[in-house]
Amino acid sequence: MQYPTFYDKVEPIILKDELSNFLGATKDGIVEISYLDCVKLASHSCPTVASSFIATKVALEKLFRDTTPKRGEIKVEFSPSKEDGVTGVIGLVIGYICGASDNGGFSGIGGKFNKRNLLTFENREVQGLVKLTRLDTHNSITLDIDTSKVPSNPNMKILMQKSLMGSATKDEQEEFKKLWQSRVEYLLTKKDEWGNIVKIKEQK
Repeated sequence: MQYPTFYDKVEPIILKDELSNFLGATKDGIVEISYLDCVKLASHSCPTVASSFIATKVALEKLFRDTTPKRGEIKVEFSPSKEDGVTGVIGLVIGYICGASDNGGFSGIGGKFNKRNLLTFENREVQGLVKLTRLDTHNSITLDIDTSKVPSNPNMKILMQKSLMGSATKDEQEEFKKLWQSRVEYLLTKKDEWGNIVKIKEQK
């Protein structure tokens, strides 16, 4: 499988999943989730997928500090509906990393390891885009995501339209792909800009 090489430069998110440990899926339940995993999940790489990965990483680092985040023990609540803009895609990525599912998720074994109903939408009490809460301590962090300041080449939109209409040459199609992924690379590799992309609304 071939993909842009900068994906491999993105530090993965390491979590511990007690269900994975219990069933012997991974040693000690340690799960490593890369950006490439999220690309496979969403079937594409874009600023929304990238910023969702970044936002989850930032939130987990602040919620769990020096301890390994506990996958499947994090509640994820969105204020918008799943159908609102790209909220569904963001929820897909964040829920996947955190091990949080909607009402169709894993219901657990013997009263343990439940992942169902940990991902919800249309919660008007959330004062931001998304709120992540630890189930053990009830500590939480509320975030907004803003990708509006990520630089974009003006030729990208033109090439996108030509590609969609089927009038772009092969070289133009390749140039569009390159320009599109350059925005993703900027998001993922410019860590000093993450504070401008992920806005912490509240932490408690």
